[in-house]
Amino acid sequence: MLEPKFIRDNPEAVRQAIRAKQLHSSLAKLDSYLLLEEEYRLLRTDLEAKQARRNADSKRIGELKRQGQSAEALMRDMALLSAEVKKLEERSRSLQEQLQALLLEIPNLPHPSVPYGESEHDNVVVKEWGEKSAPAFTPKPSWELATQQGWIDLEAGVKLAGTGFPVFRGLGARLVRALSSFFLSTLAEHGYEEVIPPLLVNAATATATGQLPDKEGQMYQVEGGLYLIPTSEVPVTNLFRDQILDEALLPLKLCAYTPCFRREAGSYGKEVRGINRVHQFDKVEMVQFTHPEASYQALEAMTQLAEGLLAALALPYRRLLMCSGDMGFTQAKKYDLEVWAAGQERWLEVSSVSNMEAFQARRLATRFRSAGKGKIELVHTLNGSALALPRTIAALLETHQNQDGSVNIPTALRPFFGAERMA
Repeated sequence: MLEPKFIRDNPEAVRQAIRAKQLHSSLAKLDSYLLLEEEYRLLRTDLEAKQARRNADSKRIGELKRQGQSAEALMRDMALLSAEVKKLEERSRSLQEQLQALLLEIPNLPHPSVPYGESEHDNVVVKEWGEKSAPAFTPKPSWELATQQGWIDLEAGVKLAGTGFPVFRGLGARLVRALSSFFLSTLAEHGYEEVIPPLLVNAATATATGQLPDKEGQMYQVEGGLYLIPTSEVPVTNLFRDQILDEALLPLKLCAYTPCFRREAGSYGKEVRGINRVHQFDKVEMVQFTHPEASYQALEAMTQLAEGLLAALALPYRRLLMCSGDMGFTQAKKYDLEVWAAGQERWLEVSSVSNMEAFQARRLATRFRSAGKGKIELVHTLNGSALALPRTIAALLETHQNQDGSVNIPTALRPFFGAERMA
């Protein structure tokens, strides 16, 4: 959420940001906000003047009564004034509620280093690592290899829940466990505290991180107004909601391994086949709360940490700097990491690492007290995947595949998997 004063003082900058993010429906929200905000400020001026007058009249009535003089005329006037004040107070509360609702629909501003672009085609490749394998045979796509070997059962998932809910079995299940353990162990080495959060959150929690009201259509809602988490960023970031942190604690680094649930609209073709796009998937997430002056160094460090995991798995990858139009509602700057899938001959996104600056923290009311100044400021929040498992698994099965259908386990993963090959 943006600061109201910033919106009031810089409406054109906010308009430009909305256009840059291609979130044109928010332009009407901004216009409504500015009109209501002006009405609210004028109303507050009128209300405060009438409240002061009512207080003065009340005091005067008391004085007249103590002096034995009649206060009936002044009391009649004050009754009318009190009725006016009551109506203004009710209107003030209504405007506050409307303004708060509109604030939630105005997106974050892109950082100046974010390139302008209208779609994913305008993202910028800023780094590429590793060589794409060129085996003497044609690698099978992951969905074909994994189903033939019995590592993933897509049909059972359809029977149990529907399309987009794969079942991992045998060595496939062991690979999921090995990867999650490897990721968490690596993050622990870099100072991240592991958290096991709830998989269900209430509306207040989802609103605080920006999932509501922006992403209702992508979330699974259950009875009681609870939502299945689309990412563990949501509960983990809310751990410090409505808190003032000691500056010495920053940066706070947390990580979590959870299932994630998303009602993403699918399409046909290899882009969504197998485990390329699913409605339930496992992911290790990293979250940071930082000093505002350190958040962009943290963004680079978190991205490099996720890249290190891919390099350790010997998976060629590339880093994309996301353009303004493909960045999302809450982010100020975002990197995507894509891994090369040899069997599909295409890049698959396995991580997004984002800096929200103070956008989430203002909703969360997560602040810190400066040790030197004693001043209370909003923290900056960041999050990133390290990593999402389905596409990482797809790339691993295709890149390290042998002609006989076995798969070599990368050296760094072997202590967690317990073998050198899947066969």
